[in-house]
Amino acid sequence: MSAFEKPQIIAHIQKGFNYTVFDCKWVPCSAKFVTMGNFARGTGVIQLYEIQHGDLKLLREIEKAKPIKCGTFGATSLQQRYLATGDFGGNVHIWNLEAPEMPVYSVKGHKEIINAIDGVGGLGIGEGAPEIVTGSRDGTVKVWDPRQKDDPVANMEPVQGENKRDCWTVAFGNAYNQEERVVCAGYDNGDIKLFDLRNMALRWETNIKNGVCSLEFDRKDISMNKLVATSLEGKFHVFDMRTQHPTKGFASVSEKAHKSTVWQVRHLPQNRELFLTAGGAGGLHLWKYEYPIQRSKKDSEGIEMGVAGSVSLLQNVTLSTQPISSLDWSPDKRGLCVCSSFDQTVRVLIVTKLHKI
Repeated sequence: MSAFEKPQIIAHIQKGFNYTVFDCKWVPCSAKFVTMGNFARGTGVIQLYEIQHGDLKLLREIEKAKPIKCGTFGATSLQQRYLATGDFGGNVHIWNLEAPEMPVYSVKGHKEIINAIDGVGGLGIGEGAPEIVTGSRDGTVKVWDPRQKDDPVANMEPVQGENKRDCWTVAFGNAYNQEERVVCAGYDNGDIKLFDLRNMALRWETNIKNGVCSLEFDRKDISMNKLVATSLEGKFHVFDMRTQHPTKGFASVSEKAHKSTVWQVRHLPQNRELFLTAGGAGGLHLWKYEYPIQRSKKDSEGIEMGVAGSVSLLQNVTLSTQPISSLDWSPDKRGLCVCSSFDQTVRVLIVTKLHKI
């Protein structure tokens, strides 16, 4: 691919903030996004911005008691577009951004900070009931039905006597019909665990040797296809989730992506073979996954096992001297992306020429 054909990552708008931003998410079917974080005085904040004439207009600011770590629109309808958040106090809240004084749903979900949240069953993505999953420093991963108060519909916690590990990232997947659904969770010691919610069982686990910072399936609403896991030491792993071998598990390929921690991974909504990784040194890398000629083969005993593909770097750019803490593609406009970094700056990016890949 020539330099002229390569996608370009262009910083379209950048804005300095007076608080630490932990997460940012596009509001579906709009030119708006939300940012979440904490003020220096220790309170939490949600801000709603709209892109207008090449600039950001603040539409609403909501201050709350506890710093807000993460958020998702994944379990809401396109009509309501409610934001689900996890905070430093272990609380799960769902907010109507039009009337945010009181949450429409609230539960004390965890004993410690909620590090990660994901949603499924909303926005027309994924079959089945709307659900939210949260992962916490308290070592537990819990699944919530917003229509059911107080108790989680699933609780994955360490068994008696097992050390609790800090859960850093969670992701839904496999939601291709009314019954099937999985949750994948990544932990500070490098563990990755795949929980089958239909059978309420641990389906698979592995360890990638370094803390797992971010996990994402290339699509939530299809039969499991690929899973990307990013880690502390600059590496990411792509697992082919189509074929599970009884002892070897899923085939994978790993890539040394950044010189430091890979904080985030996000697949392009309009092309699941493309994904962005965000690094601790302020860099963004755009990757393409290539499938092998055959995705499975038989081992010496005739049992099917997966074959990993390869990844190639399409483009990279350094945006900041500080880690990029969050990253989100617009679900509606291909190539539009928002990211936050620990220099208290939010950037709206345009990635060009993606339709040609």
